[in-house]
Amino acid sequence: MAKRVMRKMRRKGLASMAVQTVANTADATGSTTPAPDLGPAAALSCRECGERFPLGPIFACVSCFGPLEVAYELPAGGPEELRRRIEAGPKNIWRYAPLLPVPADVAGKPSLNPGFTQLVQADNLARELGVTGGLYIKDDSGNPTHSFKDRVVAIAVEAARAFGFTTLSCSSTGNLAGAVGAAAARAGFRSCVFIPHDLEQGKVVMAAVYGGELVGIEGTYDDVNRFCSELIGDPLGEGWGFVNVNLRPYYGEGSKTLAYEICEQLGWRLPDQIVIPIASGSQLTKIDKGLQELIKLGLVEDRPYKIFGAQAEGCSPVSAAYKAGHDVVRPVKPDTIAKSLAIGNPADGPYVLDIARRTGGAVEDVTDGQIVDAIKLLARTEGIFAETAGGVTVGVTRKLIENGVLDPALTTVVLNTGDGLKTLDAVAPTSGPTATIRPSLEAFRAAGLATD
Repeated sequence: MAKRVMRKMRRKGLASMAVQTVANTADATGSTTPAPDLGPAAALSCRECGERFPLGPIFACVSCFGPLEVAYELPAGGPEELRRRIEAGPKNIWRYAPLLPVPADVAGKPSLNPGFTQLVQADNLARELGVTGGLYIKDDSGNPTHSFKDRVVAIAVEAARAFGFTTLSCSSTGNLAGAVGAAAARAGFRSCVFIPHDLEQGKVVMAAVYGGELVGIEGTYDDVNRFCSELIGDPLGEGWGFVNVNLRPYYGEGSKTLAYEICEQLGWRLPDQIVIPIASGSQLTKIDKGLQELIKLGLVEDRPYKIFGAQAEGCSPVSAAYKAGHDVVRPVKPDTIAKSLAIGNPADGPYVLDIARRTGGAVEDVTDGQIVDAIKLLARTEGIFAETAGGVTVGVTRKLIENGVLDPALTTVVLNTGDGLKTLDAVAPTSGPTATIRPSLEAFRAAGLATD
């Protein structure tokens, strides 16, 4: 009982901070600023109780403390007209502007313009895994800072512009820090981002190189996130847009573009199965939201699809809850090489469970050793060097097939959300020269490298 009370008190505090942030938009006469131009976005809606709020930098319902998400007035007209409009757009996420909380002229603003990354038909990997129905890798390592985080940050930047913020910030396990730093530099914002002190060096360097302020916090990601929640309620945080806190409802919508692209690249059809990594769980829930929107708009045929969540065994609270048949996700202390997924208290964990069960999917986890093996398997078969999160999704896909949970006869899409160059430490101990020889043909033959 005490734990439930404390949890409720913390959520109430977050909701209070959100209300104070919105109140600050009123002038001395009591009148509020004009409604922000965020395109088709109409309001914020509580995912728990359904209460609606005006668009603003808030992230928690003041009635039930549930998370808020963007509600839309979706485009009118037939699906063919909307499909043509999308296909005529730029080769990035702004082709989907009619479905996102961004102004109509967003494509002309300073941005890294992420998205429309490759959907790779992975026939070699399919043969290795015994998949006959078609296997695809959605490779988001092709984004500007080499992770899917560029998508969510691009949407958050537009919200920050609309609400008059001057500093972009975040709590991050690495990829998001780099994405915020790069996007802020391009868009003309100051940035100050917060990370655990023990991240992979490649991610630290990438986050620092863009010239913003990078602050290491002694502790886990969950410690970093708690600190940021305190900062947002303090005068020190005035004018700061935390992309994954007070801008979270808008930020999360960027993940929908993965769903849009996958379906468009499959010829405007739903995949039968999709395997998605779980950190906070937001990406998985928003991909499902995107698929549902495409169905509602008539852009794809309404038919069943299954969503599978993937975690590392060393940080697998959602997987554990799924296997135990629980609705509550118990926090854990992360201990895994997949640091980009090392969120021990995932905010969207319960919603992930709902989606996996509703769609007939599952949530599974793999060991660090299986992650490394899967990274190498994907690299060897398809020439894609995934970061550890990609090793998690490929490893979980293999495990689900071996356990008879994922149907190899169905069309399957597996997400790779980042570049392996960011997590070199994971594979460095077992990846090196095949041989080191003198510069002579004799030495080459002696090493057994010559072919017949």
